[in-house]
Amino acid sequence: MLNEPYKLEAINLDVYYGQVKAIRNATLQFLPNKVHALIGPSGCGKSTFLRIFNRMNDLIKAARIAGRVLLDGQDVYAKNMDVTELRRKVGMVFQKSNPFPKTIYENVAYGLRINGSMANKAELDARVEQSLKDAALWDEVKAVLHKNALELSGGQQQRLCIARALAIKPEILLMDEPASALDPISTGKIEELIYELKQRYTIVIVTHNMQQAARISDFTGFFLLGELVEYGKTAEIFTQPQDKRTEGYITGRFG
Repeated sequence: MLNEPYKLEAINLDVYYGQVKAIRNATLQFLPNKVHALIGPSGCGKSTFLRIFNRMNDLIKAARIAGRVLLDGQDVYAKNMDVTELRRKVGMVFQKSNPFPKTIYENVAYGLRINGSMANKAELDARVEQSLKDAALWDEVKAVLHKNALELSGGQQQRLCIARALAIKPEILLMDEPASALDPISTGKIEELIYELKQRYTIVIVTHNMQQAARISDFTGFFLLGELVEYGKTAEIFTQPQDKRTEGYITGRFG
């Protein structure tokens, strides 16, 4: 689409759940350090598409794919792909915040501990602090790091999950409706955070909120019934869609 190297690519992608084809022949490329929004009605394949990039669909027995998925030009589904390393590079934040029933500190430190990537306590402390700062949460929790994370507000819990994902230094952040369960103030904080994070990460976000997609994304893809109908610069998708189905969805005629 543009003469720049792509960070992520899906090429002629089909995704099946058993005999049901959930995604049909989708080709989509994502540029680095941009926010890419995937929009469309419920059940249209957005989240299924999102999960192909860190192979979360591997956890579903009936799921299989055809086509190619590339990260920096490397085949994500190659037999020699280290899936653990892939998921380190491609972090994910889910729709419902899912902090562990541990302290705020231990939630962020968890991935670092299991990866064995921290040499000492001082290094671990520094990474936890930086990750919480990156998630715009440090100032709110620095005095209560050993408080149970489940005692945080919903918006704080979601930012904690973002901090946990950032701690292992991914290159890409997948976000599956990260603000859908939050109040407007918390949603605004998440949106501001996404805008800041794209300076260092490639972000792909699924959202039902078209206003949110228009506010925070650089590019938007519209899915309908498993088909990628249209993809392009967000401003153009929302003001000059090329497909009547996109126009119908954006103007509220269906969806």
